[in-house]
Amino acid sequence: METIAERLKSVQTTIKQSTLEAHRAPNSVKLLAVSKTKPVSDIVQAYEVGQRLFGENYVQEGIEKIQELQKLDDIEWHFIGPLQSNKTRVVATHFDWVQSVDRLKIAQRLNDQCPADKELYICIQVNIDDDPNKAGIKSAELNDFVDAIAKMPNLLLRGLMTIPKRQQTPEQQQNSFRKMADLFNALKTTSPNIDTLSMGMSGDMEQAINNDSTMIRVGTAIFGKRNQTKESNAT
Repeated sequence: METIAERLKSVQTTIKQSTLEAHRAPNSVKLLAVSKTKPVSDIVQAYEVGQRLFGENYVQEGIEKIQELQKLDDIEWHFIGPLQSNKTRVVATHFDWVQSVDRLKIAQRLNDQCPADKELYICIQVNIDDDPNKAGIKSAELNDFVDAIAKMPNLLLRGLMTIPKRQQTPEQQQNSFRKMADLFNALKTTSPNIDTLSMGMSGDMEQAINNDSTMIRVGTAIFGKRNQTKESNAT
């Protein structure tokens, strides 16, 4: 059985090779290790071989891990799951990034509840396929959403995130990724802090990288099949 270190190295190699084949700059794509439902010991194993970016989907589980690993103060914690209004304060307090901002109400609460000495990095989640089963704003809503967030002083908009529709043909998937890349590149021309397109996971990272993704979210290919938790069952 492969170790977490071996699987992590394999994913890093795939990202490096895909970046090269896409004629992009070395190190222009970051790896977010999605550690949801996995024990702290798995995160430590990945940390010990150099991984620093970790993503969590469930609020309580993520906060417990952050608190347990607070001595590893160079970990960058990303919240990437659906966020309820009653949990914005603890997320704003404990996480470094929130990638799943898709409602202005949530953005405003994160801004208002962010600690005074902190700037919270966020991505806007876009439902690029208008899939009723996916969260995210519509593409047509993006400019107004960006303008509203610009008025929230405790939030710094870093980019966009998407989860394309499942079971797409390669052509449909390419179309989804290309549309996201177009939104991202257009946004960069008007917003100076935009540098992150969080797009692509274990099964489609190569195609995502070929379409300008700057952050790949990988869980299963690093940590193995996810475990079930009470919080994940309820979400």
